[in-house]
Amino acid sequence: MDIGFSMPDRLAERLEERWDNLSDRALQAVVADAYREEILTLGEVRQILGHSTRMETEEFLKERGALFEYSEEELQKDVKRAREARA
Repeated sequence: MDIGFSMPDRLAERLEERWDNLSDRALQAVVADAYREEILTLGEVRQILGHSTRMETEEFLKERGALFEYSEEELQKDVKRAREARA
């Protein structure tokens, strides 16, 4: 699906001076937000952006503040809560 939006040319030109490809930048922003809000999975983000590796996708999400690092202790707590919720 192709999605587009409009904005004044002078603003688009200014943004493209800073970010180069405005369409790619918009797609990246939407994908990062969708991952952050748990709408897309890591695999779906990777597929949409055409990344070769999971590490590339994780780095992309880290750069945008969408991938949160868990400590081992936090991960274990989350696993425990998930198991308790299913019981």
